[in-house]
Amino acid sequence: MSIRSFLSAAVIAAAAIVQPAVAADISGAGATFPYPIYSKWADAYKKETGNGLNYQSIGSGAGIKQILAKTVTFGASDAPLKMEQLQKDGLIQWPQVMGGIVLVVNIDGVAPGKLVLDGPTTADIYLGKIAKWNDPAIAKLNADVKLPDAAIAVVRRSDGSGTTFNFTDYLSKVSPDWKSKVGVNTAVEWPVGVGAKGNDGVSGNVVQTKNSIGYVEYAYAKQNKMTYVDMINAAGKRVTPAQASFQAAAANADWANAPGYYLILSNQPGDASWPMTAATFILMYGEPQDKAASAEALKFFDWAFKNGDQMAADLDYIPMPANVKEMVRATWAKHIKTH
Repeated sequence: MSIRSFLSAAVIAAAAIVQPAVAADISGAGATFPYPIYSKWADAYKKETGNGLNYQSIGSGAGIKQILAKTVTFGASDAPLKMEQLQKDGLIQWPQVMGGIVLVVNIDGVAPGKLVLDGPTTADIYLGKIAKWNDPAIAKLNADVKLPDAAIAVVRRSDGSGTTFNFTDYLSKVSPDWKSKVGVNTAVEWPVGVGAKGNDGVSGNVVQTKNSIGYVEYAYAKQNKMTYVDMINAAGKRVTPAQASFQAAAANADWANAPGYYLILSNQPGDASWPMTAATFILMYGEPQDKAASAEALKFFDWAFKNGDQMAADLDYIPMPANVKEMVRATWAKHIKTH
């Protein structure tokens, strides 16, 4: 059963049964980046506890809107909120898991990991300055790859997206031109490209479009057997998207000194670091209207911290380190009122 059909089945089952236990189903909405792992956790958690997770994979921007509207128990965002915004809205934020963003392409004869790009070249593609696959800048990086004399079909997100936030943060760090003309946000004024909704939308568009390029969370590339691109990282080394390179970048994360856990992991130093690594965050109210629902949500996230690391690793996400999990649990105990 697919992830999406599983969640649909879980929601239908919850609607069909009216025992009090089903009332404990947890409602959340937001980022598509962690959707594969949240779904995998939800499946295992339901089998173990009988409690389900109704998670709407609608993008970080929409997830933030839903938690602010108090229509869900938790929001999920790959773009962390700064401390002043959290305090203004009465929200508590923490990182739940980490992963990698990858470029994916659809070029005849090009296998996964065969093509390599660096940050400035990627920025120029998304700026529209590089418009063909056999452009000298791409050819210089790929002397052993037969590049087509074809227009690059650029695919990007159309919705408010934490994946876009992290991708544009990376481009701004490696390209002054991108920083000055486009900048960093969950939604930007894209110079070129066709928009698609969610990581799944971008994945689908790239799969269907010859000579295309897009950016997605790695689990989507892996599950759909897409052609991912290697990258030249901040140390000037060629790296492949995999748990080891995501972990190398995540190792630089100083969560203890990040107010509100606000931390961006793009373009980290280190020979092995993947340049587009990111955490994904949960948002809940410190003083929730429904304390029982919030308590159930925290039980789920604590269960995921205790039992979900291998499931995360299987999808090439990076589990939070043990010391960070303890910091997060202390944050829950101190700042979220559940009774």
